[in-house]
Amino acid sequence: MSEPKPPTPTPGDTYKGWLFKWTNYIKGYQRRWFVLSNGLLSYYRTQAEMGHTCRGTINLATANIAVEDSCNFVISNGGAQIYHLKASSEVERQRWITALELAKANAANMQDESDDSGDDCSTLAPVPGQGGGCRNSELQSTLRTLNSKVEDLSTCNDLIVKHGSALQRSLSELQGLRVGADMGEKIRQVTERATLFRITSNAMINACRDFLSLAQSHSKRWQKSLLSERDQRIRLEETLEQLAKQHNHLERAFRGATVLQPSFSNPSLSSKDGPSGKGDASDEDDDNEFFDAMEDPAEFITVPADPKYHRRSGSNISGFSTETGMDDQSYDEVSLASSAESSQPLELEPIRRRRTRIPDKPNYYLNLWSIMKNCIGKELSKIPMPVNFNEPLSMLQRLSEDLEYYELLDKAAKCHNSLEQMCYVAAFTVSSYSTTVHRTGKPFNPLLGETFELDRLRECGYRSLCEQVSHHPPAAAHHAFSEKGWTLRQEITLASKFRGKYLSIMPLGSIQCLFDKSNNHYSWKKVTTTVHNIIVGKLWIDQSGEIDVVNHKTGDRCHLKFSPYSYFSRDVPRKVTGVVTDKDGKAHYVLSGTWDEKMEFSRIMQSSKGENGTEGKQRTVYQTLKAKEIWKKNPLPEGAENMYYFSSLALTLNEPEEGVAPTDSRRRPDQRLMEEGHWDEANAEKQRLEEKQRFARRERERESVKAVTLAEEADAQESAAAESDISSESTHQDNYQPLWFKKIEEVASGETLHVYKGGYWEAKEQGVWDMCPEIF
Repeated sequence: MSEPKPPTPTPGDTYKGWLFKWTNYIKGYQRRWFVLSNGLLSYYRTQAEMGHTCRGTINLATANIAVEDSCNFVISNGGAQIYHLKASSEVERQRWITALELAKANAANMQDESDDSGDDCSTLAPVPGQGGGCRNSELQSTLRTLNSKVEDLSTCNDLIVKHGSALQRSLSELQGLRVGADMGEKIRQVTERATLFRITSNAMINACRDFLSLAQSHSKRWQKSLLSERDQRIRLEETLEQLAKQHNHLERAFRGATVLQPSFSNPSLSSKDGPSGKGDASDEDDDNEFFDAMEDPAEFITVPADPKYHRRSGSNISGFSTETGMDDQSYDEVSLASSAESSQPLELEPIRRRRTRIPDKPNYYLNLWSIMKNCIGKELSKIPMPVNFNEPLSMLQRLSEDLEYYELLDKAAKCHNSLEQMCYVAAFTVSSYSTTVHRTGKPFNPLLGETFELDRLRECGYRSLCEQVSHHPPAAAHHAFSEKGWTLRQEITLASKFRGKYLSIMPLGSIQCLFDKSNNHYSWKKVTTTVHNIIVGKLWIDQSGEIDVVNHKTGDRCHLKFSPYSYFSRDVPRKVTGVVTDKDGKAHYVLSGTWDEKMEFSRIMQSSKGENGTEGKQRTVYQTLKAKEIWKKNPLPEGAENMYYFSSLALTLNEPEEGVAPTDSRRRPDQRLMEEGHWDEANAEKQRLEEKQRFARRERERESVKAVTLAEEADAQESAAAESDISSESTHQDNYQPLWFKKIEEVASGETLHVYKGGYWEAKEQGVWDMCPEIF
């Protein structure tokens, strides 16, 4: 059945009706309900939304209205807002144009009158419960009276001008007459006109007197009303603030609500229903902002514990169990904070001065949709992309950026307690995402056999080496070791899918960190990266998912949750929360923060089961000590927005350096040309390198087939069949053997990954690179 057509609105103070509004190139024109009232044009998806959700409003006082064709017209407001609208017919379009022009004229007149009056508060909003409706009615009545007086003044002015001109003509005629028979008639006419002029002038003077009297009396009343409204607003704000604080304390003390500690940067979620429990309340949380509970509450909530925490009887702490135990009560997280201060790396004079700038990014236009429309649902690593989408760094260099906050691992290496160490490792895990918040450019896909070294041994105490060990699927191996007693190794394979509106990047593979002194062995995986607004809008990046950092020696675990961005969430964007537990599942630390700013940790003193969350699951309530900052993002260098939002470390990664391997990413010509701003030449060079890589792969496959043929002729049938199986597997893996890495199965984690087999740094010292393939 067709939708019934609403009655056609008529122009007036308020004009309503359906119009079609342009949304984007995917959805085109969409039917929306428009309302024109008081010089404002607002629209809604449906008529039912008028009571609660307005989708947009434009002020007609400063708007431009342009007609495009028989049904289309455009309303723009200084470039900030542009509505492309279409009516169902030319008649309806003309009705809207007429109503809009009238509303624009009235709005402009009202604005001019408001500016001329100099009264900043000429319109008083009614206050509920304070007779706001009566005051508004009285104000409207007064305004009508004043408008009437102004019209009387205007009429009197016209009459004075008219009669004054007639009187002047009569006087002129009187001067030209001789004394005679006509004298009496002329004098009579002059007398009549003078009388009319006097009457009109008196009427105008009286009207002016009345107007002035009204203006003065009502001006005083309006000033009193304005002062009264301000006082009432201030008292109302103070009352609401007190109510919010009291509500916050009640929720925290009796419903187990989440309370934001002063040093925390992100609020937790509060709860609505749950068992009452008594806890300690501190005045230092009075200024915390309170948020209502969300439909998807957190897995756990926290409440502050007394900093001078001590053993209490069950009657003093009602509803809280002693899961954490009292044998730890003498231990305070001050030791962790002091470790952070005492383990600062020594200030070493850098061996060389690193660059702090790269050429600014050129402003090249590219039709994104013309390329991306053929990529929907495909694996992007197999699709040739121009450098216009890239940033002048390779994926190997992006992996090396994980070491920007290497100090966290230096501090972790000095920890004597494995749970403390876990906090630093978890913070290091989160810190690797901080550089991605503005980095919407795609890194270069490394060529097979490409390497990248990051030698900061004398400056920072570590060395790093990456190698592209596979092309299909693309996989990179990374190895870094430090003189401070830690080793980091990872193998990352990226799987990406383009879904039209967003691009999902799923890192596959494991990251492992080993500490020499304690032999603690940690492993974890990365979360999913999502790039939004691929086709329309401004690109933005989000990280979402969960990470389990596991200590395979002790069984300690840290569960980190990266909350996805939600338009309807009142929580802090890019939020990360985590809990550090031992092998028995007992929680010791709570971590909280954002992956683009900072992370904090709190020592857990007690825990208990709180009220039911979603799906009937009980959430845990943690009593924690005051939070301490464990990691904070370094500020971006000046002008970073023109340099691909690179960090200070990223600016130095592609800096030319002597002595590196011939396969190092710094020697890649297309990447160097892009950094220098020669994007056309970079695209041509990129195609040459990709074709060269395809040719090398075909040669390896041809040699592999030839080797299999010779083996079949020389060996027995059974041996040849076994050799054929091995060769087939080798061919499937591109028959490539990495130069500096070898594949092993890690016993502790059970992961199969490429690990560094040695030889690179020795070859660099000797300056012998004969074993390196020619890939550029």
